[in-house]
Amino acid sequence: MTSTHLLIGLGNPGSKYAGNRHNAGFLALDAIQKKYGFRTESSKFGGLVSEGAVDGQRVLCFKPMSYMNLSGEPTLALVQFFKIPLSAITVFHDELDLQLCKVRVKRGGGAGGHNGLKSLDAHLGADYRRVRLGIGHPGDKDMVSDYVLHDFGKEERANFDALAQNMAVHLPLLLANDEAGFMNQLAVASGRLSV
Repeated sequence: MTSTHLLIGLGNPGSKYAGNRHNAGFLALDAIQKKYGFRTESSKFGGLVSEGAVDGQRVLCFKPMSYMNLSGEPTLALVQFFKIPLSAITVFHDELDLQLCKVRVKRGGGAGGHNGLKSLDAHLGADYRRVRLGIGHPGDKDMVSDYVLHDFGKEERANFDALAQNMAVHLPLLLANDEAGFMNQLAVASGRLSV
């Protein structure tokens, strides 16, 4: 194996939150771990860690178990232990400002009001790759907290699960830093003509 990549999924721990829109990052990692037969998750560094290989590259998956707003501290502990550079870190998180199942990838930038990203930025710096997973917006900023902490609807969840599976299939493009190719493949898979 030639390199180590760290994939971080943002969410909240516990069965109460498992199907929430805010846990889109956890759901994305679940699909990746299943697709590539990662080892069973173990509890370390204040989160759940799993390891596997994708196209001959070592990949670590990490879900902080500190609740969303405090994601940075456990993540920093893991990053320091494995000496992983920011350039090798990809964070999967829910994004209110994108329609459901739209995906955008970018490196660096602001947290956009996302408390999980704010915590990561404070502990790691901001120059990691972000995979923004669209969950849609309730239409009123006063409804946001309630919206993100509720489960996907049945059809929404089916669509999101299909997206997560497609992300897992095309993960090698992301690990090869072909973000445009990754997004294009997801657009093709979802039947859209453009990203």
